[in-house]
Amino acid sequence: MRLALFQPDIAQNVGAAIRLSACLGVCLDVVEPCAFPLDDRRLRRVALDYGADAKVRRHDSFEAFQASVAPARLILMTTRGERSFLDHRFAGEDVILMGSESSGAPTFVHEAAAARLRIPLARGLRSLNVVTAAAMVLAEGLRQTGLWPSLENSPT
Repeated sequence: MRLALFQPDIAQNVGAAIRLSACLGVCLDVVEPCAFPLDDRRLRRVALDYGADAKVRRHDSFEAFQASVAPARLILMTTRGERSFLDHRFAGEDVILMGSESSGAPTFVHEAAAARLRIPLARGLRSLNVVTAAAMVLAEGLRQTGLWPSLENSPT
């Protein structure tokens, strides 16, 4: 399972995604262009020292990203999702794709996705922070597929 960020706008969110992916043992794909350089100090401050344990791959374009992860299914998290992520059957090779914080994902990304899912929220509220949402969906996907990191590998 992988996590992907489509053209992220906020350096701190990428830092948090680096830390999340390292802790859960999943690769992080970053689809460029980003709104900041990937060596931004705000990113490093949030990622702490987890960057060394994270597997991060940068892609110059959405097309390059697609070619890199094929034939995996792209699972797009979107406020316009057709159904809840809780009703989805995840596969171990799935790529959980998060749209840009400011503008979500464009039509061509929606069209490329095998599934467009949402997180049910309290009435009248729009969305969660992108990394909070990613953590929820990754946790469910890893739980369903039995890929959750083992306690045997955790520090004591």
